[in-house]
Amino acid sequence: MSIRTPLRPLARVLTARSRGENPDAIERENLRLRHEEMRDRSRLRAEGRLLVLGLCFVSAFVVVGARMGQVAATVPEEPRAEASGTPILAQRADIVDRNGRILATNRVTNSLYAQPQEMIDPVHAAEELVRIFPDLDRERLIRDFTGKRKFLWIKKKIAPEQQQAVHDIGEPGLLFGPREERLYPNGKLAAHVLGGTKFGREGVMSAEIVGQAGIEKQMDAYLRDPANGDAPLQLSLDLTVQSTVREVLDGGMRMLGAKGAAAVMMDVHTGEIIALVSLPDFDPNSRPEFFEGKDPSANPRFNRAVQGVYELGSTFKIFAAAQAMELGLATPDTQIPATPPFRWGKFRIGEFEGHNYGPFLSLRGMIVKSSNVATAHVAQQIGVERQQAFLKSLGFFEPTTVELAEAPTGKPLLPPNWSELSTLTIGYGHGLSASPLHLATAYSTLLNGGTKVTPTLLKRDGYVAPGERIVREDVSAAAREMLRAVVADPAGTASFAEVPGYRIGGKTGTADKPKPTGGYYDDKTINTFASVYPADDPKYVLIVTLDEAVETSGPKPRRTAGWTAVPVAGEVIRRTAPLMGLRPEIETPSQAGLTLTATH
Repeated sequence: MSIRTPLRPLARVLTARSRGENPDAIERENLRLRHEEMRDRSRLRAEGRLLVLGLCFVSAFVVVGARMGQVAATVPEEPRAEASGTPILAQRADIVDRNGRILATNRVTNSLYAQPQEMIDPVHAAEELVRIFPDLDRERLIRDFTGKRKFLWIKKKIAPEQQQAVHDIGEPGLLFGPREERLYPNGKLAAHVLGGTKFGREGVMSAEIVGQAGIEKQMDAYLRDPANGDAPLQLSLDLTVQSTVREVLDGGMRMLGAKGAAAVMMDVHTGEIIALVSLPDFDPNSRPEFFEGKDPSANPRFNRAVQGVYELGSTFKIFAAAQAMELGLATPDTQIPATPPFRWGKFRIGEFEGHNYGPFLSLRGMIVKSSNVATAHVAQQIGVERQQAFLKSLGFFEPTTVELAEAPTGKPLLPPNWSELSTLTIGYGHGLSASPLHLATAYSTLLNGGTKVTPTLLKRDGYVAPGERIVREDVSAAAREMLRAVVADPAGTASFAEVPGYRIGGKTGTADKPKPTGGYYDDKTINTFASVYPADDPKYVLIVTLDEAVETSGPKPRRTAGWTAVPVAGEVIRRTAPLMGLRPEIETPSQAGLTLTATH
């Protein structure tokens, strides 16, 4: 605490008077000194404040500069909202076909929830909601609305017109939450490929969309990864071809009374799947959750093309013929014993409907006539171990690696004890069960020049390197020529597959369906036609399989593939080949017997 000096100190005034001096001079001097002191204190205070302010500015610049340097040195990350727990990511990439056409996308919709404590008239609200959503339970809604619940989901997603109807109720306790839902604009088309989605973690303002089946589940991480930006997942499917294959297959299945059908169309060089159809199918926009039937194969969610493993009958005979040529055991003209029956111990192998193609058939004739006996002789020469190794190289020992969540369940059924008898029957397609996709992959590998093919549902851009060599090129060409004869030869089993302008090759397969209790049905078959076209310069393989199909236009029911699967496959090729840019070959008529005349 400072002590102020008086401006007129009494002692000094008295002294000044005694000396005859003016006392006012003392006051003026003291006043001057006081003002100087006040000025010095003010200057010091101002200098201190300026110093503190300068230090604050320097500190601020240092902090801002350091933070800017830190931000510049860090790796950019996606901004995240401040919230407890892991954020819900609702965005999901589109899925398109090989030409960029939409197969799956997202659309904005809303969920409907209730806060009962905010309701004015809960009973009226419940009655109006039941009118808008007939599947809701009126009594349960009233109990929930008038009880102690503070939050209640009513619908996880609603249509715009339903949202407007709920809004018109005028109930403040009924609220909407923004949602993104998965939309499949083509309905059932490619249902088993796409599979479907469901809601994962849910909040009031967002919901997580996760893959439930098919490629949506298999590629879920890619589809949900924000690092991919707006890039869609591009499949190898051709939407137009897929639609045509489904239309023809569905018509054939209905006309032939089949309980199910499957088709696979594959590029023989790249393994790209151009079309994959399984019937019956479903709409992934409203994927069925439950199936009450006892037969799993009747479930519309069951993918017959990938999960269904069947004995594929005589379509396997070309593998025996090709391996025999690869091993140097035979050529297309080698004569094979064909007189039935083929005896192995107590077992007898005969021909379909008791035919006798003996005493000999060429290897080519074995395929054209589809001889079980001749094929058994060839398989016996190949032997157990070499047959196993060859079929394993074609992919018949493991599930396919196609990008579908269901693919691992489609594992081929192999004989528990692969004996010599197994080798004989597997040679002509009995005793080993595989899926149509397995067959398409094996035919592509065998007929594209002999290099391994891996099936894929993803579009492959640019050059695709050939896989491991399985058979020589000359063996592949000879196999194609044999399959061409099956269609072109009037005596062949697939003459109904002939399409003018397109050189089609293929092999039929008719296999009796096994009973659950053992043995086989006499009147139930799996009919398959495996085809390649153009046969001389292969581009595509097509597999058509029909379950319990029957052709009834004749005097008695006909259940063989030649009468069922073959004409369906022929119609598929006739319609789709032009769509895929395959121009028909126009044969020039022979000029023999023509007379040239000159005109003026």
